[in-house]
Parts: sequence; C-alpha cells; structure tokens
Amino acid sequence: RIECYDMSHLQGTDYVGSMVVLEDALPRKSEYRRFKIRDVEGNDDFAAMEEVLSRRFQNYLDERDLPSTEIVKFAYPPQLLVVDGGKGQLSVAVRVLESMGLEEEIPVVALAKQFEEVFIPGQSRPIELPRGSEALYLLQRIRDESHRFAIAYHRQLRNKRMTRSVLDDISGLGDARRKRLIKEFGGVRKVQQASLEELLELTWLPNKVGLAVHERTQGRA
Repeated sequence: RIECYDMSHLQGTDYVGSMVVLEDALPRKSEYRRFKIRDVEGNDDFAAMEEVLSRRFQNYLDERDLPSTEIVKFAYPPQLLVVDGGKGQLSVAVRVLESMGLEEEIPVVALAKQFEEVFIPGQSRPIELPRGSEALYLLQRIRDESHRFAIAYHRQLRNKRMTRSVLDDISGLGDARRKRLIKEFGGVRKVQQASLEELLELTWLPNKVGLAVHERTQGRA
C-alpha cells in the first residue's frame, strides 16, 4: 500500500489536500480521501501538508486498535508514504511521523517534480532513479494521480463558492432554477456575463427573477 499527498489552492483560497492510494500498484479509489484545510491562512504548502498528514495519522492511531467489525476510514497504514515536493515537504512529513512515534513504522519519500528526484530522510542529495525504471514510473503515477485528485476537489469547492457568492439569496431563484440557469449558459461565469436581454429571453425564468439576476451579477463578470 502506497499513499501520496498533494495540496491545491488558488492564492490561498479553497485550500485542499488529497490522499490517493495504490495497492499492488493499482489505484484503490475507495480509499482516496480529500481534506479541506482548516487552520492555515494564506499560501503555506508546508503548514497545509502538516495539517493533512497530522489529521490522517492521528486518525490512524485512533482507529488501528478498534474492533474489526467497526467501519473505519484510516485504520491501515501505508507501506510507503509519498509527498509531492522536495526537501521541505519531506521534512514536514518526517516531523509529523516523529511526533506520533511512527517514523520507524512508516517509510517516507518526496518526489520533486522539476527533475523527478527522490528525496529520503537523512540524505541531503536526492536519488535519481533511471528514467525508464518501473520504480520511477510508479512514483510518477501516484504523484500525478494525487495532483489530479487535489485539483478536482479544489475546483469543486471553488465552483460551489462562486455559485453561492453570486447566485445565492436571489428572490425567486431556488435550487432548481439556479442549476438550470447555470446549465443553460454553461457555467457561473457565463451567467455573470449574460446580458439582460439574454436572461429575459428564457421563457421558463420569470422576468422579475431575470432582472434580479442581472442586477446581482453586474460588475462581477
């Protein structure tokens, strides 16, 4: 079992982390986890990584001795922990594991994207795996998957926030109408850019609601 972690955000907003899992070199998507960052302000990938790893492995400590009949999410430790990044991210992971007494149980490496170098604890120089090696390919696969999963969750939260901030609390625009409006125009930004004439042309949307949407979105496109 290999677990890999990555962070995603846009200028410190909608900060999220991802955990993806490979078992026997195959994705175990039922074991994937998403983390909304709670305690980090601004753009600080190190602090975000520390929060995510701390939450994950504290849950492991809390759940590992529970009866097997109980449904748990984090009861199984990885045989290898991979973090996306270089020496800084590796140092964070090592610090978290040491603080929980797990440094001997869970090996950890960091994969730096620029030169695809592998950093391991206690060694200042990276390991350069052969470009065509299966080991490097496996690390790249799980790193890229964690990146994809983190970005997908970040976009989901960002889209929800945009929808809430622009189209919520408009009189007459309930959930069904809001979803239909977004679908009709092809996204929240397209609704923001719509003219009053385009909104009033929608036969299913009352004119007073179309006018309210236009008034709300003016200046937000």
